[in-house]
Amino acid sequence: MGRYSNLRGRALLFLLFLWLLWFLNFSVRIILSPILPVIEDEFVVTHAQASGIFIFLSVGYGVSVILSGFFSGRFGYKKSIIFSLLLLSLATFLIPFVHSFVLLYLFAFVLGLAVGTYIPSVIPLITEYYSEKDWGKAISIHDTGASISILAIPFVAIALLGLLPWRGIFVVFACIFLACAIVLCFACSEVKIVNLPRAMFRDIVKMRSLWIMTVLFAFGVGANLGIYSIIPLYLTKELHLNIGYANSVLGVSRLGSVGVAISCGFLIDRFNLKRIMFPMMAVAGVFTVFMGLVSVRHMGIVLFLQAVFITGFFPVGLVAIAKIFNREMRGLATGMILAASMVVGSGIVPWLLGVSGDLYSFRLGIIILGLLTTAASTLILRLKELD
Repeated sequence: MGRYSNLRGRALLFLLFLWLLWFLNFSVRIILSPILPVIEDEFVVTHAQASGIFIFLSVGYGVSVILSGFFSGRFGYKKSIIFSLLLLSLATFLIPFVHSFVLLYLFAFVLGLAVGTYIPSVIPLITEYYSEKDWGKAISIHDTGASISILAIPFVAIALLGLLPWRGIFVVFACIFLACAIVLCFACSEVKIVNLPRAMFRDIVKMRSLWIMTVLFAFGVGANLGIYSIIPLYLTKELHLNIGYANSVLGVSRLGSVGVAISCGFLIDRFNLKRIMFPMMAVAGVFTVFMGLVSVRHMGIVLFLQAVFITGFFPVGLVAIAKIFNREMRGLATGMILAASMVVGSGIVPWLLGVSGDLYSFRLGIIILGLLTTAASTLILRLKELD
């Protein structure tokens, strides 16, 4: 298999298809957020119980990315992604039949398992198909799938809820995932890493950079997905906005993040990664604090600015992982970092924010998260491999 020498023609078309897969994977993870107030009212549960869905989703994701990091290289990255798409299609098809809230926890776990296979498989796939000089642009373009998903899903939810019950939304996802799995069968060749060093896991866990990147991604995900997951509850239950307006505010606040994610792809190839990552994360932490301090009137502006800076962290962070770890370690290291960071950032963080909302207020939890995120950003300065 030859590498693509540029990002034109078939190379760009293949990248755009991978972008679509990432957009869909991310969308099915976060669709629960804008429809969570509806689910909470139907099942008559507390904020903590409702936001507990994200713990099961993130634990399933964490288990999956760890297993994917170990086995996807041997099984084949293409086959791993196809398996992920088929499992997503099955799970989303069955969710409409759930009438017990406890079963939603189970299906959230299965969704996490299915989604978690994707990123540890696609990052090695991208680095195999594209030359190193294009990694920054290719990974950043691919990562905009998440940014655009975060932007679009609140509006998609509003539109679909006007046409379908919330259960019907998952049937739409089931059909799309099945179609994508069929297309991927013919879209690319298989990529495998057959001879993995036996001592690789032990070598990776001894690297200080692994733990630094894990902490950074945990707070990055918490300030992004953790906040995103509870904002509809925060705006509707604590600030008393209606669900349509709350989702509109959430969606519009993500407009700037798309341009930032694309811009980072060009900055990565020209500037030191640490000089981009540090200010992005530090300023995002500051705006997270402001999110818990400002009035409803200014909430949209703060949400917008916070999303701009925290979104810029992720494409730079993924390129940093690709550069810190060699070819044999890359898939496993990516899986380990994302597993821990997703369990903490997109599972435990929104649950703790939900507990804060029940016991005191969402504001207090958001302010504490912002302070911790700002403090964690200083760890970026200790990544010697990026000097």
